[in-house]
Amino acid sequence: MGLRIIPSNTQIKFARFRNIAAAISAAAILASIGAFYVLGLNFGIDFTGGVEIEVEPQQGEEFGTDSLGAVRDAVAELGLGQVKVKTIGGTQTSPSGGISVTVPLPKDEEQGGEVDREAENRQTQIANQVKEILFETLGIGQEQVRKTDVVGPAVSGELIKAGVTAMVISIGLMLIYIWFRFEWQFSLGAILALVHDVIITVGVFSITQLDFTLSIIAALLTIIGYSMNDTVVVYDRIRENLRKFKKMPLHQLIDLSINQTLARTIMTSLTTLLALIALFLFGGDVLRGFSFALIWGIIIGTYSSVFIASPILLRTGVKRDWSEDGAGGKAVATNAP
Repeated sequence: MGLRIIPSNTQIKFARFRNIAAAISAAAILASIGAFYVLGLNFGIDFTGGVEIEVEPQQGEEFGTDSLGAVRDAVAELGLGQVKVKTIGGTQTSPSGGISVTVPLPKDEEQGGEVDREAENRQTQIANQVKEILFETLGIGQEQVRKTDVVGPAVSGELIKAGVTAMVISIGLMLIYIWFRFEWQFSLGAILALVHDVIITVGVFSITQLDFTLSIIAALLTIIGYSMNDTVVVYDRIRENLRKFKKMPLHQLIDLSINQTLARTIMTSLTTLLALIALFLFGGDVLRGFSFALIWGIIIGTYSSVFIASPILLRTGVKRDWSEDGAGGKAVATNAP
């Protein structure tokens, strides 16, 4: 007999909590928007431009606090502005912790216009200067350099546009897909749930001030796909039950559908979270922000598919008889308690 964490015959009345969930989500969205305008996002050099270099110790050695302080003092003498020097975790191939030096793009060069070759060359020169300082201060060589990222002003501006464009296009295509597959009420519910997930996830990054890099955009796009998949599973069951139970009040039918898919939803989320938590704990600093965004996205995506996407059908009404062809069915809303 297999292990069953979620009973197969749950009868939770989710629809009763829709107003409470709506209030919580509205508060979370307002807090996220407020945090974004007040605190902003801690953009990485992917978006702001600049230089980032990571080095690791030689085999069998470790960087101590003295090494970190020495690097800070040495880099400060270069007069490169607000340089960030910090320790970072190890990686699977290099378990020892390393040191990361981030040199932001000067303010007068933060623009995403035409390619500025002079600015690009300055960034390359800065990268070489910082490497020399690290080699001299830490006594390491080129082989201890884990990563060198040099992002110029034009590239960073293009990345911002590309990231935002990718998100808008993905949400728009999903809107069209759900509209064709179901009806506009389902499409509206799914898209509002996606927007809900993205805004709150961005808000969490604003409040925590974790680095917002290009990998976080990739995580947001993954969250959009996961949340949509979860929502479509519930919507498919709602549509099936609309065919079976033509007289059942809509709020009861939605509760029934969510309960029927609850075990699958929870088990899928839990198993995905186990993998992501392992990635968060042991994947190193490079993957920490990405895995954190996905962990949060799985949680908020599961919540929104149950408490945001499905209850919207109660407010908009849906076609009850799916045996009729296409748009011939009449949308009917049934009063919920």
